[in-house]
Order: sequence, then C-alpha cells, then structure tokens
Amino acid sequence: MGGATDRPLVVALTGASGAPYGVRLVEVLLQAGRQVHLLISPAATEVFARELDRFLTLEETRFDARAFFGRDLPGRPALLHYHHYKNYAAPIASGSYLTGGMVICPCSLGTLAAVAQGLSQNLIHRAADVHLKERRPLILVPRETPLGLIALRNMVAVTEAGATVLPAMPAFYHRPQTLDDMIDFVVARICDHLGVPHQLMRRWGT
Repeated sequence: MGGATDRPLVVALTGASGAPYGVRLVEVLLQAGRQVHLLISPAATEVFARELDRFLTLEETRFDARAFFGRDLPGRPALLHYHHYKNYAAPIASGSYLTGGMVICPCSLGTLAAVAQGLSQNLIHRAADVHLKERRPLILVPRETPLGLIALRNMVAVTEAGATVLPAMPAFYHRPQTLDDMIDFVVARICDHLGVPHQLMRRWGT
C-alpha cells in the first residue's frame, strides 16, 4: 500500500445529532478518491430518521447506499467499504491493516466515553482504539451543548492519548449563505486534519 496520504480512511457515525456532517464527509472523501471504511451504530440510524428522514437497516452483508446518501452513491462506489458494527473480523479491527486515519462524526458522548476508557464494545470502539495505539490520526466530532464535567474529562483523556477533538462548531467569518455552507465548514476542518485537499470553504485571509 502507498504512503499515508493514499491509505484508506475510516468514518464512523454514532448516535449524536449531526448526521448531515457524517454523510457529507463520506461524500467529500469519496469524491477526493479516498477509500472509506464506513461504520454506523444503531443509535445513528435513529438520528438519521429524525434529521434526514432516511431509514437505515444495519445488515451484516448489505449496505443501502441510496438510503444513506439520499441518492445514488457519489464519487466512485468501489471506494466505499461498509462494515457491520459488530464485525470484529473486519480488517480495520487490526493494527496490521494500514489506514490514514479515522473520524467519528458525529461522535456521541457515550462513544467518547468508550474510547476514553478503552472499552472495545463494538467495531467502532475497537477501530478507534487501534488508531490510538498505532499513533494514527483519530478525530472525534462531538455535537453536544452544554458540556458536563465527565464529557470534558473524557475529551482531555482522548486528547492526551493522541486523538483530536473537533467539535461541530460552524464559524461565520466565511459568510455562510446556506445550511450546506455551515456543514461544509466543519467537514473542511476535518479534511484539513486528515490531509485531504478540498475547496469547501473560503479560508481566513483569502
């Protein structure tokens, strides 16, 4: 496999508000020509139904791309690899499978706690633990307010372990005109930390 900038990326969606961020992130990565290993928690499917009116079923051997994206799969379909959240036989469960990084977007506070404590209760937690132990980029995108002391301490713990906590906090200096602009701002910051080139937003000072 090539260098880190060519390696597959792992994206997990969990049960926090912010499903549009996760969907858009996967779209952008595929359009950039990156392989994506996709994980979805059961709670994330409930968020999908509420926020996007899209209904996902987590089958072990089948992934409904149209239900996920709301349209035909963008980019190059062969680059997307779906894994059931309980499938510990997936390649991303092992550090010997080389990846370029992992993003949990959105990241529920329960998932944050599991990662902070090293609780590999499903493949999402295990893959995150792999990225920490292998010193690869791990980006957690929580969307919660206000933040309690336990969540803040868990954020400190994962940061000390090597992860990046990147809250879903859209800015306004780029003068967003639409909701999509605000979503793209957060996705752009994630891509920056993954080293994935993009033109999703106007940068400060340009």
